[in-house]
Amino acid sequence: MKIEYSIVIPVLNEEESIEELFVKIREVFKKIKTGYEVIFVDDGSTDSSLQILKNLEKSNKDVKLFSFRRNMGKPYALMQGFKKAKGEFIVTLDADLQDDPSNIPTMRSKLDEDNFDLVTGWRKNRKDTFFKKITSKIFNKVVSLMFGVKVHDLNSGLRLYRTDAAQQLKLYGGMHRFIPIIMYKMGYKVGEQATIHHERKYGVSKYKSSKVISEIPDIFTIYFLTKYTNRPLHFFGKIGSLVLFAGVLILLYLSILHFIGESIGNRPLLLLGILLVIAGIQTIFTGLLADLLVNMNSKKEDSFPLKYGLEE
Repeated sequence: MKIEYSIVIPVLNEEESIEELFVKIREVFKKIKTGYEVIFVDDGSTDSSLQILKNLEKSNKDVKLFSFRRNMGKPYALMQGFKKAKGEFIVTLDADLQDDPSNIPTMRSKLDEDNFDLVTGWRKNRKDTFFKKITSKIFNKVVSLMFGVKVHDLNSGLRLYRTDAAQQLKLYGGMHRFIPIIMYKMGYKVGEQATIHHERKYGVSKYKSSKVISEIPDIFTIYFLTKYTNRPLHFFGKIGSLVLFAGVLILLYLSILHFIGESIGNRPLLLLGILLVIAGIQTIFTGLLADLLVNMNSKKEDSFPLKYGLEE
């Protein structure tokens, strides 16, 4: 049967839930009678997750496994899965059983109905702690307003992509949290679908309160990348020009004072003006260098060290 769906699942120390999740996925695709593959990407697990996944791969022709030598992070696990996907559509979900595979058919209907390139899950009745829910709500509201993307749940792990669109993504750091924004800014059509969400059945959440703070610089990173990634000189040039202009104004003012006979050598304003001029010129040259780097590396592809599932 032709593979229509590639299910990409990053795994990090989820030994208790892996087999149960696979059973749920298999049941969904038995009902809809569609070809599929399940791509597990082990992100350097230190429990027995990798061995369980190896056993699953041996006993199920629909399972493919790739494993990093060390913990690389979720965005790299997702990209590895995207790169290996053979289906027309890619589904991503977390391995902790909170995302329900039974949502896949309704998400596909939504994608086809409005010709979306990405449908992201909306955990409308989210089964998480009050802290996670309130911080997520604030985060989603602020980011949606900043970028103009009308999505209630940017950080949902359950998403349905058209494969050709997903394979255009280049992710690192915390960028997986902003995939709907990134794809929207790339020109893809992004929608959402309310989904079933379950309480965590095994283990503890890997979400820590410190992640809330780390998401703040990520927001500015995404803003820069979506607005200036191909033209960094526009960003640095604007800042550098303003700083340079301020420095020149100060020096012009001091020059006028000097010509009318006032002493300016001991004024702190002179030092400030010189520093602003130097800083402005350096910032503009930083933009020029960044432009050169963008052009030089525009076709470079990332690669990540694998210890399992190596290229043939």
